[in-house]
Amino acid sequence: MKIKSIYIGGWFQRTMLQLSEIYDFLRDGTSQLGFDQNKLTDLHDKLRIDSIEYGVANEEFVAFSTEDQIRVKLFEDGLIVISSDKVSEDTMLNGVEHLHTYYNECLSPTINYLFSTGAPVFKELSRVENIYPYFIVCDNASQKELSDLLAQTERQKYFEFDGKNYDVLRGDKYYFINDKKAPLETIERYIEEQIFIREFKGQLHRYLNLHRSIWSKIDAIKKQALTSEVEILEDTTKLERYEKTALLIKGRLEQMATYVKIREAGVRDDAEIIEFLAISGYRYSALFGTLEYMQSLWRTTRDYAKTAQRLLARASQERIIHGLRDVAILLGVLVATSILGLLFGTVLNFTVDTFIYAAILIIVAVLGVYIYKNYTFRKQYLMSLEEEKERHEN
Repeated sequence: MKIKSIYIGGWFQRTMLQLSEIYDFLRDGTSQLGFDQNKLTDLHDKLRIDSIEYGVANEEFVAFSTEDQIRVKLFEDGLIVISSDKVSEDTMLNGVEHLHTYYNECLSPTINYLFSTGAPVFKELSRVENIYPYFIVCDNASQKELSDLLAQTERQKYFEFDGKNYDVLRGDKYYFINDKKAPLETIERYIEEQIFIREFKGQLHRYLNLHRSIWSKIDAIKKQALTSEVEILEDTTKLERYEKTALLIKGRLEQMATYVKIREAGVRDDAEIIEFLAISGYRYSALFGTLEYMQSLWRTTRDYAKTAQRLLARASQERIIHGLRDVAILLGVLVATSILGLLFGTVLNFTVDTFIYAAILIIVAVLGVYIYKNYTFRKQYLMSLEEEKERHEN
């Protein structure tokens, strides 16, 4: 049995403008974005580029091959496909590991550095350790041979398809495609779409997990019974950061909506690709539905952060008012002291009795302020309880 090629890939949205920046870097190892040239040179050397081309196939792309015959294809929407045809049945697993290592140690650091300016990439998304699935393309293999390959890599198979031009045997991490007489270009386009689909859904899942994390942190802030001025400042800063994150993700999700529409348009009139995608039970409508749900979820998350900000702003305003009242009480004590002195016909001289008298008044004033602050703390606690009660009722 002959293994023709292996493929892996990833996706994070870019544009054709950024693709041209990648092309400039790949061509001569430079950038117009003010990066450290020594760092650029080091990254360029690690890629071991042998040849480069710029082309169009539904979307614009840049492709290059390395000195050890790895081929990399980068599309304008951010899809990355890495492949090699220097592989055999005996070297299949090593070949997959070789591509994986090149992606993690050479290509991924380069892409991350080139796009380290501008809108930030969230740490939860900037580096994805697993770039499944791996695609293995075989040439006229028997069903037993495919099953034996699957047994080397997977504990169970997800589905099996036996077609006229190709067979597909899919596990969790591996896709085995047996090419009978399908054009290699069609198989590669199917692989590209599958990588895009898996990465698209995977990114939405990571956005879902990020939403859960941020929502729980906002919830913890809103459920606080008591808070201090320092905590108000800290929590306000956190909420501003959460709102900024929600705003950035809103933009990312809007970009994703654009890219999935472009991808759908590219395969809509291609019967062979549609047949391939049907094998996987994939529907673009399901992807659109999940995307719309995620957009709604992050709108709600941003609104929730704003309600928490308003709650803290109200607490901060009350503290300012309480502080002014405290000052007024102390001033009142001083005024009362002076009035008492006048009423008793005594001018406050600096005597021992005067100091004792003033100390007693100050102690009484401080005690009054302390009791008053406890009262205001209690009032704030009840305000939080009311909000908690409303949350449960809704």
